[in-house]
Amino acid sequence: MFVIIQAHEYQKYAAVLDQMFRLRKKVFADTLGWDVPVIGPYERDSYDSLAPAYLVWCNDSRTRLYGGMRLMPTTGPTLLYDVFRETFPDAANLIAPGIWEGTRMCIDEEAIAKDFSNVDAGRAFSMMLLALCECALDHGIHTMISNYEPYLKRVYKRAGAEVEELGRADGYGKYPVCCGAFEVSDRVLRKMRAALGLTLPLYVRHVPARSVVTQFLEMAA
Repeated sequence: MFVIIQAHEYQKYAAVLDQMFRLRKKVFADTLGWDVPVIGPYERDSYDSLAPAYLVWCNDSRTRLYGGMRLMPTTGPTLLYDVFRETFPDAANLIAPGIWEGTRMCIDEEAIAKDFSNVDAGRAFSMMLLALCECALDHGIHTMISNYEPYLKRVYKRAGAEVEELGRADGYGKYPVCCGAFEVSDRVLRKMRAALGLTLPLYVRHVPARSVVTQFLEMAA
């Protein structure tokens, strides 16, 4: 299942989040060699302390992670402005309630191969992008912003995603880093589902029977 994890649900999904931070270290520090903060077996940075939302792909029992990414509103601190400011022009205003930043997207290829033998890495990555589009659309987000290396644009195209490159800059690593704006719309969603041959949604918003506030008040009574 694809689910959004907000701050008040961190404990509920503790096992999945633990796996996600381990996977991030494996992918971004060990494999890609990025200069990212590593704490023991985890890759975590200061933005993970700001109560971000995480979109994760996990099994129904919440015991195995297949992929995940971090989502943050551009109305607060973001990697986009704090670290990758040189990747987009000064005239671009990328701060708005309907614009969110997506970072640290990664998949566990071994776990996916074990449980979904017919899903290769390319399709798994495309499924994460499709679930992201569904999730963003469901939450009133019209644009996702992300920094990426140039080769990933081909991956986005295969997934049916539409990204406008706003700019790019050198000096961050071996390859240039691009800044892209991903359109979130019903039209793009239909295009992505067609590209993957899927008709049913991957992401379904969980609506609790009672609000978190109501549950808290009942517990305190």
